[in-house]
Amino acid sequence: MDWKEIRGNWVLIPPNPVGIIHFLGGAFVATAPHLTYRWLLEQIAAKGYVIIATPFVNTLDHIAIAKTVLLNFDRTIERLHDSGALRKAYLPTYGLGHSMGCKLHLLVGSLFPVERAGNILISFNNYAAKDAIPLVEQFNSALTIEFTPSPSETNKIVQEGYKIRRNLLIKFQNDNLDQSTVLTKILKARFPEMVTAQILPGNHTTPLGQDIKWQTGSSFTPLDALGQWFRQEVYRDLNQLKNSLLLWLNPLSPP
Repeated sequence: MDWKEIRGNWVLIPPNPVGIIHFLGGAFVATAPHLTYRWLLEQIAAKGYVIIATPFVNTLDHIAIAKTVLLNFDRTIERLHDSGALRKAYLPTYGLGHSMGCKLHLLVGSLFPVERAGNILISFNNYAAKDAIPLVEQFNSALTIEFTPSPSETNKIVQEGYKIRRNLLIKFQNDNLDQSTVLTKILKARFPEMVTAQILPGNHTTPLGQDIKWQTGSSFTPLDALGQWFRQEVYRDLNQLKNSLLLWLNPLSPP
């Protein structure tokens, strides 16, 4: 499988697809998701899921971003169908988001008419602009800079209008940026039997990890041992994340 850019999205199409994943990454790494999240997305594609990763640039208007990424996704699906690259038979579509990408999927699922079999929300982040962008504090204090919608407004929008019933929320053990706890309560109040929350080893950047190929020299040195240990640690967390996602997507699929 090769990544292809189609109508501004990065797309992976496996043979005999079983579903479609619309991926949205974190605020400052979302401009090239096929590179920053390459390992994780390719592992999911290897199990038969079409990956449509939509790049975006963070601005203060998150509703506008949500509208744009949904439009780009729909246009890409249309192009894939028209070109014959993807058959028009029904395939379940899932949203997969990391950090700010979670917020965008929540806004899409609350404000726009979409059909989703479920959403996977990893390391949900809903910070105010002053907390998410350190430079904001250096502006004139009389100038009010805030994301639209604000954190409290976002929670209210989800609480009142979120329509995606089946959800997986993943929080990492060493992630002080994660705000999944409040979101889990909101979603469970809407869909009590359809929301799963998991805590996995790792941190906020775990989904960005890559499988490092450490080549040893002619003799095994302490540096080689350190490199292989580091690879095992990173890969272990990544692999557990991948397995959790795939198991939720298809509980009957082999590991």
